[in-house]
Amino acid sequence: MCLAIPAEIVEIQDEMATVRVGDAVRRASLSLLPEPAQVGDYVIVHAGFALHKVDPEAAQESLRLLQELAAHADPLPPEGDGV
Repeated sequence: MCLAIPAEIVEIQDEMATVRVGDAVRRASLSLLPEPAQVGDYVIVHAGFALHKVDPEAAQESLRLLQELAAHADPLPPEGDGV
């Protein structure tokens, strides 16, 4: 299963953005966005592409809910357990 998550744009260079989710920083293409993006915007990122901009309050709420879900998730078994 894939999950698209909101990320904050922290830098833009040409059609590529550096985006941040918590402590994770990644690169994402802006080529699929229907409107121009700016540093500070939140975008939904999936498979390395920013798909659309998101209201900052909605992005923060989504990230809060994802953190809450992660806190209640069962930890993954160590690799090599044959699962």
